[in-house]
Amino acid sequence: MRYLSSYVICGVDEAGKGSVLGPMVIAAVGADSEEILSDLPVKDSKLLSPKKRESLCQEIIRLCRVATVILPADMIDEHRKSISMNGCVAQAHAEAIRKIRPETAYVDACDVNPERYSRMVQSHLRTPCRIISEHRADQTYRIVSAASIVAKVVRDREIARLADDFGPIGSGYPSDPETIAFLSSYIEEHRRPPSCARKSWKTVSLLMARQSQSRLF
Repeated sequence: MRYLSSYVICGVDEAGKGSVLGPMVIAAVGADSEEILSDLPVKDSKLLSPKKRESLCQEIIRLCRVATVILPADMIDEHRKSISMNGCVAQAHAEAIRKIRPETAYVDACDVNPERYSRMVQSHLRTPCRIISEHRADQTYRIVSAASIVAKVVRDREIARLADDFGPIGSGYPSDPETIAFLSSYIEEHRRPPSCARKSWKTVSLLMARQSQSRLF
């Protein structure tokens, strides 16, 4: 992996923003040009198999400067006491950008207003950097697609570590029946959420209320 004092561009994306279990992972990928990725079939990480993502991640790390920020569940809960989730993501995007120090950063907008999100990220930077914030940037810019892949791979590894500790927990998303089954079972047995759960999530509060009501009757 090359290390330079600064890069011309970087792409930033996150994985696990809406997850009820586990961390959110933000990845920044820096390069002198997107051309360095021209021979790699990078695209939105959700469109790739886990095996392909792992393979591409290793190539991206070999060719580019890569930085990650991992926000565990308890840290997300703490942040949400004072800021919105979008504000939390903007801070983490800026932290990842600071590690690369690019001239221009392309970010996947986490706000309905991309220009407003650009200003949110910019407010957390200490050095000049042009922020280009767009919806679906991971489908438009190869450098953001690369960041999407890295973020997804790192988060999948974190979820696998949690599964080693807690047993099968699924993907960690509220839409995953395995995740909800794990949460329900854990709360029923321990009368509290697991440490890997985001307690500020409505999914957790609803399950806690359901278990409390069940014990009452």
